[in-house]
Amino acid sequence: MTVDVVINGAGPNGLMLACELSLAGIRPIVLERLPEPSEEPKANGLLGQVVQLIDRRGLYERLSGSPTPPQPNSTYFMFAAMALDLSLLDDSPLFGLATPQHHITQVLEKRAAELGATIRRGHEVVGLAQDDDMVTVDVAGPEGTYRLRARYLVGADGAHSVTRTLSGIGFPGVTYDRATSRAAHATVPSDWVDAATGALTVPGYGTVQPFLPLRTEHGGFSYAPFPGHPPLISTTEWDQPETDAPMSLDELRASVHRVLTADLPLDPPSGQGPHVLRRLSGGNTRIADRFRDRRVFLIGDAAHIYTAGGGPGLNLGLQDAANLGWKLAADIRGSAPTDLLDSYETERRQAASRMVTYAQAQSALIAPGSDVTALRELFTELLSDHDTVQRLAALTAGADIRYDMGGPDTHPLIGQFAPDMELTTPNGTVRLAELTRTARPLLLDLTENPGLTETLPEWHDQLDIVTARPQPGSPTALLLRPDCYVAWATASPSPDGADRQALHNALQRCFRPTNPPTPDH
Repeated sequence: MTVDVVINGAGPNGLMLACELSLAGIRPIVLERLPEPSEEPKANGLLGQVVQLIDRRGLYERLSGSPTPPQPNSTYFMFAAMALDLSLLDDSPLFGLATPQHHITQVLEKRAAELGATIRRGHEVVGLAQDDDMVTVDVAGPEGTYRLRARYLVGADGAHSVTRTLSGIGFPGVTYDRATSRAAHATVPSDWVDAATGALTVPGYGTVQPFLPLRTEHGGFSYAPFPGHPPLISTTEWDQPETDAPMSLDELRASVHRVLTADLPLDPPSGQGPHVLRRLSGGNTRIADRFRDRRVFLIGDAAHIYTAGGGPGLNLGLQDAANLGWKLAADIRGSAPTDLLDSYETERRQAASRMVTYAQAQSALIAPGSDVTALRELFTELLSDHDTVQRLAALTAGADIRYDMGGPDTHPLIGQFAPDMELTTPNGTVRLAELTRTARPLLLDLTENPGLTETLPEWHDQLDIVTARPQPGSPTALLLRPDCYVAWATASPSPDGADRQALHNALQRCFRPTNPPTPDH
């Protein structure tokens, strides 16, 4: 069987890619070795710019259960168990969505199926080979082994990626073997919890704010009362003796006592599971040698993994999928410039490397030792500064990435993820996020006398074009790539010839015109 794209892995990243490709008219086959979706507790939600991306595809309401658009956290957050006072910022980049990973998988799988993707569970990739034109994928399924021929294969199969291994791609990085993390859903004494703030007061230690990890000289502790679930209690310690014994609440109680030097009663969780009860020793921060091997691509944990809080792997992986999806689709349709697919690695490696900085900086700042404590005291003083908080909030959100769009950066938004805005169009008021549900490039014309489209007839069938009223302080025209990054922008009320040429150049960097104008003779 010959197909355009095979995706190995039906976790959130693989399913997000299936949605992106399907929106672009490419119907992938998704292979997943597990016969049923895993309900193993993993990530507890999404954080940062990825929440806006989910909103741009109309998935936020499905995941949150609320029709209200996402709102940024404008109060406080944490970096390396130190408080970030987000009230210092005019525009916080930290959006959050609390929902378990298995729910994210369910929503994305349903959406991918709606869009026409084929999902085969219980089908495991056992071999692959490449030639100049295709990838041959050997698959072991419930009824035996079969073979697929595909234009491209994408490995979305996690940290132990078979796709990466079979492609001979290295996975260098740093292994941390000192830390032991324990976590469990558990019931805590109700009279220890403040009904108004959700804070947990532990006699002998003090108050612990919900969702905000803390560091003591003996380790780390966090209390996370996610809505609809028992609280998740977590600890981190260093240089713990190895054990093969099963994890238990008694073990977690003892760990809490060592970290807080106080006792916290923990009873079994109530309600339906699955419930967390786990111990993890060590961790890894790694980035693949390359994200592409000819016709094989890697996304998500197959390409990069991190030892850090905040679920950076899932947040990064979903954005990998959005970056790769439209580029693969353009290549398959024959409308991609020659170097477009290479830009996937260039851009997403930049984001992955930035996340290494985030992960390793946090690891250094929560480590044990009086020297680290002194560093944290100095760092806490710096966190009263607006610019420091802004930079760390953007780093945490993944909002400090600016892609090189290949031309002059004549507007500060070029290369960045487009901010949401309310637009008054001839058809009424609409959010920018509602205009990007098609995953097509979008030209937004807010000039005084809209007319940018008159000089772009060769691009009309590839663009969604929207005109709206000018807004004070906003750009007057924007070109958004399908992944919602700004490829071109201007603040001129009446774009001149140079603006129009820059727009034309930006379009050429993203897509070949399907109806190129006939040269004058």
